[in-house]
Amino acid sequence: MRDEKLAKVIKEFYIPDYIVAPEESNSSSCSGTSDDEDDAPSCPVIVFINSKSGGQLGRQLLITYRSLLNQNQVIDLGEKKPDKVLHEVYARLHKLKCNGDQFAAEIEKRLRIIVAGGDGTAGWLLGVVSDLKLPQPPPIATVPLGTGNNLPFAFGWGKKNPGTDRLSVEAFLEQVRTAKEMKIDSWHIIMRMRIPKEGSFDPIAPLELPHSLHAFHRVSHSDSLNMDGYHTFRGGFWNYFSMGMDAQISYAFHSERKLHPEKFKNQLVNQSTYLKLGCTQGWFLASVFHPSSRNIAQLARVKIMKVGQSQWVDLDIPRSVRSIVCLNLPSFSGGLNPWGKPSHKKLLDRDLTPPYVDDGFFEVVGFRNAWHGLVLYAPNGHGTRLAQAHRIRFEFRKGAAGHTFMRIDGEPWKQPLPVDDDKVVVEISHRGQVTMLATPSCRSRSVCDPSSPTCYQEDDSDEEDEDWEERRKFGAADTFKFPDGFDIAQLS
Repeated sequence: MRDEKLAKVIKEFYIPDYIVAPEESNSSSCSGTSDDEDDAPSCPVIVFINSKSGGQLGRQLLITYRSLLNQNQVIDLGEKKPDKVLHEVYARLHKLKCNGDQFAAEIEKRLRIIVAGGDGTAGWLLGVVSDLKLPQPPPIATVPLGTGNNLPFAFGWGKKNPGTDRLSVEAFLEQVRTAKEMKIDSWHIIMRMRIPKEGSFDPIAPLELPHSLHAFHRVSHSDSLNMDGYHTFRGGFWNYFSMGMDAQISYAFHSERKLHPEKFKNQLVNQSTYLKLGCTQGWFLASVFHPSSRNIAQLARVKIMKVGQSQWVDLDIPRSVRSIVCLNLPSFSGGLNPWGKPSHKKLLDRDLTPPYVDDGFFEVVGFRNAWHGLVLYAPNGHGTRLAQAHRIRFEFRKGAAGHTFMRIDGEPWKQPLPVDDDKVVVEISHRGQVTMLATPSCRSRSVCDPSSPTCYQEDDSDEEDEDWEERRKFGAADTFKFPDGFDIAQLS
């Protein structure tokens, strides 16, 4: 019985060495080639695992997957970078196809990617696949090995750390085989600030800069985004960008984890630590412990733009809001939905649309304090719905606060603010889509789903050349490369 199951796994998911093995271990690029496309697996997969995620779970998963599949199609992210692996695999597939290998052509057509890790690891893979600019980008399934696991939860893969035994992995592979593809929007961030007379505006991370901020490197002098007298950074995200209270708690959590990594081996302990930090930082009594100068309306002037518009419009933010979230997926802070489910009447009254993950909009939500955040646990609970936008712009000027906290897809940093009369500008805009894999219990909704009340039509209006150039630059080939020696244990 066990042999039959193993044979089934091999038939449906296994990729032979001549496609996935490194060149140095493949004596001949044509060795083992096949002309019979009928022999191709129905769901070939390449598995990327952050072996340092989830305590010991990542390493245990690595062992189990390698016992079932070709070891060369199961990648330990602590040993190999995904951009290099995928570049080599697709270069090999292209060469084989040109030589008439129909088996390789079917592998490329049917290929799916599995990534096991936290939201930071999943975002890393999404960025790498985006950067490759493939004619047939492989869809991605996510295994929840982090603390929040918002990306897996949004697409039905759960938020609890998974089983690592053989039966659990086989069940997960079967889910990947039957999962449906779903497009989601990608979002590009530009941060620009005048070079200060003294000090620095560079982002300060509790560990290393998150994957999104590795794209946020200072652009070169030859880059068209560069402006004399300014520092310019860029990056991207798929789930959310947040600023204020929630990002500060996350920053404290990551800082504590850096100091005492041995205390953060269990998902439940991690989540309780988050709650404890929210209490000790005083966010349940924010009006007493935190000055109003840290509130969003006092920190920044915020402007938005909708699809088809060419003018920025000021966003009116209540003075009590201490945290703002730009949300692309219906999963935030461990699976919560800050936007909620507004009634049809509320949608009409405020000129809003149902929240879809592929409509070119993100939802903008505000929170006053930690008590306001706890409302999300109640039926129909939600934050303060501020707007839906295609673009958003934050303009920070000199004020009482010397810094604020920001977070992208679970990875926080501390952002210094102007100390003189200059300003820091952060701008978010739409830049294409990537493909995820979703199970039947997926929480995300697509505009192209037959059950949705409307169908989104792609906007064909002309873009300003400068705006298009900014979004195009995000796809530069080196965007999501980590430096040599980077410790993946620092990813969520």
